[in-house]
Amino acid sequence: MHIPDGFLSASVALPLWGVSAGIGGYALRRARQELTEQEMPVIGVVAAGIFAAQMLNFPIAGGTSGHLIGAALATLLFGPWVAILIMICVLTIQAIVFQDGGLVALGANIFNMGILGALVAYAVNQTLRGLLGDRPWTRTAAAFLSGWMAVVMGALATGLELSLSGLVPANVVLPAMGGIHALIGMVEGLLTMSAVSFLAVVRRGLIQERPVAGRVPLWIVGLALTLGLAFLAPLASSNPDGLERVAEDLGFRQAARPSVWGLLPDYIIPGLPDQILSVILAGILGALLVFGLVIALIARRRLEKF
Repeated sequence: MHIPDGFLSASVALPLWGVSAGIGGYALRRARQELTEQEMPVIGVVAAGIFAAQMLNFPIAGGTSGHLIGAALATLLFGPWVAILIMICVLTIQAIVFQDGGLVALGANIFNMGILGALVAYAVNQTLRGLLGDRPWTRTAAAFLSGWMAVVMGALATGLELSLSGLVPANVVLPAMGGIHALIGMVEGLLTMSAVSFLAVVRRGLIQERPVAGRVPLWIVGLALTLGLAFLAPLASSNPDGLERVAEDLGFRQAARPSVWGLLPDYIIPGLPDQILSVILAGILGALLVFGLVIALIARRRLEKF
């Protein structure tokens, strides 16, 4: 669902930059207030894991692929403000280093996948658990629906932005984006539900309260999973993702423009003849950059005290 440059008009992209910057600044301030020093490495590793997981496109119907967004999972673990901060770091590294999503469209991508995804997931989770009670099955159902709704609402917002940019009529693009991402959202919902259910068993305090200490630090487990995802990145589906498929079907894919900046476009490290190794190393590098950016933003709170 990463929007490339060229799809959005300046009248749509620039205001979304402003909205995302404003909400992002507020989320950063709230995250610094809410987090403890113990939680910092856990959050950094979760952010790195989301980056690595986004590289793993999975096939769905019609020769299309999708990938985990992760905003719902981050929200259920840490709340919406930390989740927004995580998604800003992931999407920024993707755009600046790997040309995954345009720089002009970065504000829109942050809004659609990060801000809207986190707030929708939080609203769905809180509403269902408030109405049905805080029981194991309601937490599971709320996790699935939070993941699904976050994807679908982000897709509909993307479709609306494309329409407002004059690229394609709303009555054409909204059903196309909503339909294909309803399928992708089901996988997101299942992955979110599975992760939440697993963590509720092995580390109950992470879901219900805040991260707690254990025999094996959670950040070490998360680091191992992140590296595992990076090594699986070459197995990702090569099919176009949901937005690319819609752009092909509706005839506006040629409007995409390459980003003016990108150190390692398409997750390829120049000079390495082995493309599989290149993708793996790019995934590890990106995960480390996301981890470092999240920690740097959070740790600044400590420096400001002195």
